[in-house]
Amino acid sequence: MSRREGSLEDPQADSSISPLPLLEAKIHQTHSLARLLTKYAEQLLQEYVQHQGDPFGLPGFSPPRLPVAGLSAPAPGHAGLPAPERLRLDAGALAALPPLLDVVRRLQAELNPRAPRLLRRLEDAARQARALGAAVEAVLAALGAEPRGPRAEPVAATAAAAAAGVFSAKVLGLRVCSLYLEWVSCTEADLGQLVPGGPA
Repeated sequence: MSRREGSLEDPQADSSISPLPLLEAKIHQTHSLARLLTKYAEQLLQEYVQHQGDPFGLPGFSPPRLPVAGLSAPAPGHAGLPAPERLRLDAGALAALPPLLDVVRRLQAELNPRAPRLLRRLEDAARQARALGAAVEAVLAALGAEPRGPRAEPVAATAAAAAAGVFSAKVLGLRVCSLYLEWVSCTEADLGQLVPGGPA
């Protein structure tokens, strides 16, 4: 009789503990993706600068911080927010980045048509941002957190800002590539705090 009772209890025990390993696996997988994309984002930024000519890349050059409609860098207090709120902000930024990266790619196709690797990196970055954003949304859902709200795509305003001239278009691209790196790196750090054995 005890064996029969045990066989009935085991499935219940399994079902009660199974969500936690699945959540940990999802967080670990998404963190690994973010870490990989941080490296890719660093490479993209370096290659972007290499193709812009002077004064980009010169020691001491400090480009104007051109505002990007609908997206800004992570706030100074970002790290102090609750984990679900940080992930919602990460997901929102990652959702805003692909159309911005597409704008930069189109601009670079005109300014640097003989830089196929840069154009390919920009195209890949847009796709990778979408994938990471979807993975972060899945983590939020697994945590039982509310998803991020709808976010307007700032493409029209960004394209209009770039139309001001070649230099402005290059600065805009630099800013978008920098924001991509900042937000992917921020997402990596936020997920790292949720990985078992990661920083507290």
